[in-house]
Amino acid sequence: APAEEWWAGTTQRRLEAHPLPRVHCGSRRPEPASCRLPPGWREGRTMDGLRASAGLLRRGRLRRRRQPQPHSGDPLAGGAAALSDVTRREPYGHLGPAELLEASPASRSLQTPRALASGPPPRLVEASAVLCSAQHLAAAPPSREAVLVRRQDHTYYQGLFSTADLDSMLRNEEAFSTTVWQFLAVLQEQFGSMAGSNVYLTPPNSQGFAPHYDDIEAFVLQLEGRKLWRVYRPRVPTEELALTSSPNFSQEDLGEPVLQTVLEPGDLLYFPRGFIHQAECQDGVHSLHLTVSTYQRNTWGDFLEAVLPLAVQAAMEENVEFRRGLPRDFMDYMGAQHSESKDPRRTAFMEKVRVLVARLGHFAPVDAVADQRAKDFIHDSLPPVLTDRERALSVYGLPIRWETGEPVNVGAQLTTETEVHMLQDGIARLVGEGGHLFLYYTVENSRVYHLEEPKCLEIYPQQADAMELLLRSYPEFVRVADLPCDSVEDQLSLATMLYDKGLLLTKMPLT
Repeated sequence: APAEEWWAGTTQRRLEAHPLPRVHCGSRRPEPASCRLPPGWREGRTMDGLRASAGLLRRGRLRRRRQPQPHSGDPLAGGAAALSDVTRREPYGHLGPAELLEASPASRSLQTPRALASGPPPRLVEASAVLCSAQHLAAAPPSREAVLVRRQDHTYYQGLFSTADLDSMLRNEEAFSTTVWQFLAVLQEQFGSMAGSNVYLTPPNSQGFAPHYDDIEAFVLQLEGRKLWRVYRPRVPTEELALTSSPNFSQEDLGEPVLQTVLEPGDLLYFPRGFIHQAECQDGVHSLHLTVSTYQRNTWGDFLEAVLPLAVQAAMEENVEFRRGLPRDFMDYMGAQHSESKDPRRTAFMEKVRVLVARLGHFAPVDAVADQRAKDFIHDSLPPVLTDRERALSVYGLPIRWETGEPVNVGAQLTTETEVHMLQDGIARLVGEGGHLFLYYTVENSRVYHLEEPKCLEIYPQQADAMELLLRSYPEFVRVADLPCDSVEDQLSLATMLYDKGLLLTKMPLT
């Protein structure tokens, strides 16, 4: 259909409106996150499970723990300071967009997406510069704006994705783009939130979608051709940082755009959740752009939705005030029909509610819910993309394979003198559940959303401190003999298990 867009993604609303061929370009579009709680929490064993899990993590052996070291290559660490300096010089809404994205000293040394075409990317790519701006924007005041970056370089995104790539995928029925996967894998690691992508190929002189807003932070990367974009601020406060996508709007629903521009290849456009947008091709030129989406259902409200029910349950278990009976006559002065009443009993009732709600913070299992969201993120994540170095120094570089749950033809062993660190940052999370410790990891994830069940290893209590040290010390190497375990056997057992599972990297190749 020449007047419609080829697009990639899984947004149900758009699928129903435009039943065209779908191409999964490297990832899945973010789906609403859920907080899947450990077994037994909903059967009245909430606080017992929390205490048991916390006890395993606080074994109290009073070891001197290694403090986390700053990662000099972390683009967000350098970028945050640089962006803060920019903010102090002038109000946020008046930041120069190029200055905002390019301010980080780290970002100036990043390779552009052109490097992706030649194989696995370095750990830092242009994606990190995108995220420097995105994390700053997420923490900015509510008057956030759309941001436009002009690069004056039509080859800037060369090698990331092209019309020829899309044509090949459709002809060969290969639904994934390896290069876009590599790009998104870096984004999700740096963001700590699932990153998805849609690719839009729009014929000349056409417009795909009516004006609408989305529930994700959107980064538009113009790959080919040109496209006219109009972006509008949220119309009312309830649309600001929207939690759901909107229906289609008509032009009569909109005011004046806050930004109207033609994107050229190499340009980048960012707009927050709730910003209405529309785009069209003009002047007989097609357009190909990649939209990166992230931060869906990743708000304080979503976090509190999981915390508060557990806090109420814990409060009722531990504090008699929450178990006391309601006043037998409260329906005589509470409810909508009494909302205008001056009855002093109503005032006392409202004050009691405020006091009890204020006390809930003491019972809120914040760390436990954070762990469960982290576990969900690990399950949502794309599998990591390995650099040549990471492959060579890990189990993936050895002539072995993991078959039926066991390593085959190992041919190399770790010793107490072997120095190791995690394969990558953010690929694993230690979570307490039901009195046990489990290490959830991403290395066996599928690129198909949730095709595989969450993967984990059980970590024994006597190995908990060592596991925490490995997670915390990345990218520094730790000698196996320095892992805080009670015995050499525990040190070697933990290190070997993690290495065989593809989670550890050695300082020198094993022979």
